[in-house]
Amino acid sequence: MNTLPRTTIPMAYALETVPRYTSYPTAAQFDARIDEGVCRDWLGALDPAAPLSFYVHVPYCRALCWYCGCHTSVLNDDARIARYARRLMREADLLAEATPQAGPVAHLHFGGGTPTILAPEDFAAVIDRIRERFPFAPDAEIAVEIDPRTLEPEMAQALARAGVNRVSLGIQDMDPQVQKLVNRVQPLEDVVRTMDLLRSVGITRVNADFIYGLPKQSVAHVRRSIRTMLDLGIDRAAVFGYAHVPWFKKHQNAIDADLLPGAGERLEQARAAEAAFAEAGWQAIGFDHYAHPGDAMAQAARAGTLRRNFQGYTTDAADTLIGIGASSIGALPQGYVQNEPHLGKWAQAIDAGHLPVVRGVSVTADDRLRRDAIMQLMAGLEVDLAEMARAYGQELAIFDAALMALEPLVADGLCRIEGYRIRVTPQARFFVRNVAARLDAYWQPSPGRHSLAV
Repeated sequence: MNTLPRTTIPMAYALETVPRYTSYPTAAQFDARIDEGVCRDWLGALDPAAPLSFYVHVPYCRALCWYCGCHTSVLNDDARIARYARRLMREADLLAEATPQAGPVAHLHFGGGTPTILAPEDFAAVIDRIRERFPFAPDAEIAVEIDPRTLEPEMAQALARAGVNRVSLGIQDMDPQVQKLVNRVQPLEDVVRTMDLLRSVGITRVNADFIYGLPKQSVAHVRRSIRTMLDLGIDRAAVFGYAHVPWFKKHQNAIDADLLPGAGERLEQARAAEAAFAEAGWQAIGFDHYAHPGDAMAQAARAGTLRRNFQGYTTDAADTLIGIGASSIGALPQGYVQNEPHLGKWAQAIDAGHLPVVRGVSVTADDRLRRDAIMQLMAGLEVDLAEMARAYGQELAIFDAALMALEPLVADGLCRIEGYRIRVTPQARFFVRNVAARLDAYWQPSPGRHSLAV
């Protein structure tokens, strides 16, 4: 039985467009003043004792899912994919040369696109090159996003040999009709085969990604998809709301907008997912993740050490994230950097021996304070602004405008404020981004700039 608190929050908040806060300032504030030269200065100043994380972006898929909002394209030319892999290795070399004293790598994440579109030998070569150029912590997490429809035994074996110890499967929804309407036909047999393949090579830590808000999707579809994957033995999950932005992602025009669920239905689907995991005894993490109670992410949430970065909620404690590949974003102590998204221009920069950084943002003292406050709120659903201000040597008045902006949200049941402590209410977990936005010095309501809150 679903005993979770019911929401009486006005539906207008679900329709509000707010950042996902995987960074602060968000990517909307990036500009071309942050370039290769700035990035090299920042890399050269890294603390050699501080841990690093890497994100490697592979922007290719065998077929395009119409809901996709990622930077990817369809490519079936294996020679071009192999050339991309070689340039990833060259970029790792360039980064190593710019980072003379690097700390240990604690996390390495391959995303896309479909990272396993790389040939097994090319995937192994990319990881080997990063290992050659940067020291790795003995317990480093190496994670890879996988399309269950395309994983082959040779690739599974290559993942295991390379030290991959966590994978993320794109599930989205298991209903055949929903799958057909978003151009991702993925029979259960493919998912079972992939899970069996992974276990056969010793990879047992598996995340599953789900999406609600898809065409003709229902609460029953969401619950059934989650129960199916729970039965298959996953240990973490993310449940994302579909962002329909056809003016930005043209391929989404293939989805019939008349078949999409409305705001109320989307909220019910998100709550159905929450209930399905609660019934299984799983722990809710932030606003869109879930984990088995014994999983490291659940433990981090209970201990107050959960973090958030461009991969969402994470146990990664590193303050430095280095991006490799076209469009990838890095987070450095001084600010954020993003690589050239255009594949041809990215390749030209790599071939010429340049770091392909084209934009970013420098982080100010005010940004750091607000970033820590927002990230703590996003991770733990509460934050003590007085404690934050003291830690940064700031007057409490710095948050007075934010507290005033939160007054309507308090009245509408999204949060409670006691002094300078903000707590998101149990019924408003899905609306934590709305609360966080009032702490954001840059945020302005702007349809189309960010995704819907729910």
